[in-house]
Amino acid sequence: VVTATTEVLLLAVKPQIFDTIASELADWQVGAETILVISIMAGVPLQRLEAAFPSRPMVRVMPNAPATVGAGMSAIAPGKHIQREHQELATRILQSIGKVVEVPETLMDAVTGLSGSGPSYVAILIESLTDGGVRAGLPRAIAYQLALQTVLGTAVMLQESGIHPAQLKDRVTSPGGTAIAGIAELESLGFRSALIEAVVAAKERSQELGNS
Repeated sequence: VVTATTEVLLLAVKPQIFDTIASELADWQVGAETILVISIMAGVPLQRLEAAFPSRPMVRVMPNAPATVGAGMSAIAPGKHIQREHQELATRILQSIGKVVEVPETLMDAVTGLSGSGPSYVAILIESLTDGGVRAGLPRAIAYQLALQTVLGTAVMLQESGIHPAQLKDRVTSPGGTAIAGIAELESLGFRSALIEAVVAAKERSQELGNS
């Protein structure tokens, strides 16, 4: 990506091959003050990136898969050589594919565990709801449509209304009703704990990749 004043190097490779890529770019002759390096590699810390590209403005980013349809969620952590104009440029680039938040780098592995890996959890949720619909007697195509729109609609409702998820849950449940029966089953099977532990496990794996 090139703008009128700044060139951007986007590092979008698997973290396991970063050292090889860094070696290939060792003779990269550019002005240190004009190149913005944006890394979307999971688990590779700014310290390691800045050692490979000394003195260059650097931002570490964790996007997610919905960025491919303009609905992504990206977290950005600025490096020590970043200037305001560099960070604004990085933010504008990422806003073109979704929403952006800034976090300290110490939280980037947690971001990876939640929003970075989260689309896979949501995909399993939708698949499981679909299978549940099929088991309950629905044709698979209809079950999938119901599951997909339910998840999408719930997310939009929470986003636009600003209410807490617990409030929405309470609105939907009624005494002795169907929703509370389903929720009780989810709780008995550890649904909530499973999601929490999935985020933590993905965070820890991100840390392992950064140390490898």
